[in-house]
Amino acid sequence: MEIFGFIGTGNMGGAMARAACKRLSGEQVLLANRTPEKASALAGELGCAAVDNAAVAKRATYIFLGVKPQMMPGMLAEIAPILAAREDRFILVSMAAGLTMERICELAGGSYPVIRILPNTPSAIGEGMVLYAVGDGVSAAEEQTFLECMAGAGRFSALAEKLIDAGSAVSGCGPAFVDLFLEALADGGVACGLPRASAMEFAAQMVLGSAKLALESGKHPGALKDAVCSPGGTTIQGVRTLERAGFRGAVMDAVIAACEKNADLK
Repeated sequence: MEIFGFIGTGNMGGAMARAACKRLSGEQVLLANRTPEKASALAGELGCAAVDNAAVAKRATYIFLGVKPQMMPGMLAEIAPILAAREDRFILVSMAAGLTMERICELAGGSYPVIRILPNTPSAIGEGMVLYAVGDGVSAAEEQTFLECMAGAGRFSALAEKLIDAGSAVSGCGPAFVDLFLEALADGGVACGLPRASAMEFAAQMVLGSAKLALESGKHPGALKDAVCSPGGTTIQGVRTLERAGFRGAVMDAVIAACEKNADLK
């Protein structure tokens, strides 16, 4: 029986644990956190077990490393002797931005099979965009098992590890950028007289529908934008205002800044 263990149950670790529990039984999922009460609360909600880091390191087949990059060296040093003593097969699943699979193995003290993933917060509701890279030591069957068991997180896309930081700057950091946009849209609606709750609902559903339309139609976003901009109409005036304010350039700069920060974490 495959055991999925999570060290770190913060926003990302907790989201991926929720996804795992959609496909796995409670006895197949282990949760550990620096604050044990946090793991216990989530375990009670999901119907799985709260343990400590050592138990995850000793028992899990897929060991999710869900701590912040700066905390990874200390955490892996703590469990390295346990990993070295294991005689059965296991896979390290890193969620740390900026840390390569090679670096994870160095910190863990062995040439272990590694899957590197960079999920985003919508994974908590099954609508995530999860980028992943598979190390040389992971078999095709193990990769498939991982994808099937974690499918509850949303959409998965394999990506060369050298591109995963760039991809994360779009899909991993992007929810924060979209949330800023949502808040600004709602604020604009309120300024025009809408109730706050209605303005937020309108903005959120619009973004959701626009994203689905882009994915399902396959049309270029420029073409979708043109379809809304009637000659002499209201939308093109709004687009003109955004362009004058440097909207697209600011978004591009935000992605590039996030990508460069990922590189600094190495």
